[in-house]
Amino acid sequence: MNTLKRMVLLGAMWAATAWAQGNIEINTPAISQIKSSMQARHTQLAPHYASGAVGLGADGNVVLRDANAVPLAQRQAVQGLVAQENTDRAALYREIARANGHPEWEADIRSTFAQRWIERAQSGWYIQSGGQWSRK
Repeated sequence: MNTLKRMVLLGAMWAATAWAQGNIEINTPAISQIKSSMQARHTQLAPHYASGAVGLGADGNVVLRDANAVPLAQRQAVQGLVAQENTDRAALYREIARANGHPEWEADIRSTFAQRWIERAQSGWYIQSGGQWSRK
């Protein structure tokens, strides 16, 4: 194996090892505030998860997957909830990476959380995998 390939392989192994040592349960005042905002919003989103209007995307975001499942009078409000949730999720991933001292881990943290959200989804909620939607 040539030197460049060996360096790339060792770098990839180091990055994987370093990420494995990251703390996704870390807590700071900023993370606590984001989590509180998300918890408060969850009660408003829960009926839309249950109806199938909203689902959990494979990318760690919440998706309005079936706007027709939301009455027209409520559609804009639900779109706003989804946007606020995704803003908080992005901030959560970013803050956890920063709190670990590795802002470059943000994408890995997003991926880890995406898997966790889907694993913890309630039965009947829509989840995305491989670009396809299915009920859990």
